[in-house]
Amino acid sequence: MGYSLQVDEETTAKAYGNELPISPKKAREVCLALRRKRVDSAKEILEDVIEKRRPIPYRRYKRAVAHRPTMGSGGYPVKVARHMLRLLESAQENAEYKGLDSENMVVHHISAYRGRPTKSYRARAFGRSTPWVKETTNVEVILMEVE
Repeated sequence: MGYSLQVDEETTAKAYGNELPISPKKAREVCLALRRKRVDSAKEILEDVIEKRRPIPYRRYKRAVAHRPTMGSGGYPVKVARHMLRLLESAQENAEYKGLDSENMVVHHISAYRGRPTKSYRARAFGRSTPWVKETTNVEVILMEVE
């Protein structure tokens, strides 16, 4: 497990969410919405999504997805937004620990990858069972200090 981007350690702060119980497709769309934003505005976007005030635009995975006001296809991935908000706050605290100015941080890199699936079985009628596979997602966040 490593980061996919090599950056200067003195001006960046990192956080990694390993095998989060969220959808990889929705996590990818949230990452696209947060990339290259200031940390404060990214946190504001996520809080608005959690309260269902602002939708996240869906760019790739948008088949049979309803349109939202003032935009095309989109949705309110609340569970994903909660985990991403926690990761952003963790990266911001890592920046403060390193002595960086957390007010002047930008989301330099954020990406989501499919994690290892969690496999179990679900009981069904007549003593049978069906496989029940839960998706997990790995998310990496790199914040960079700007002037």
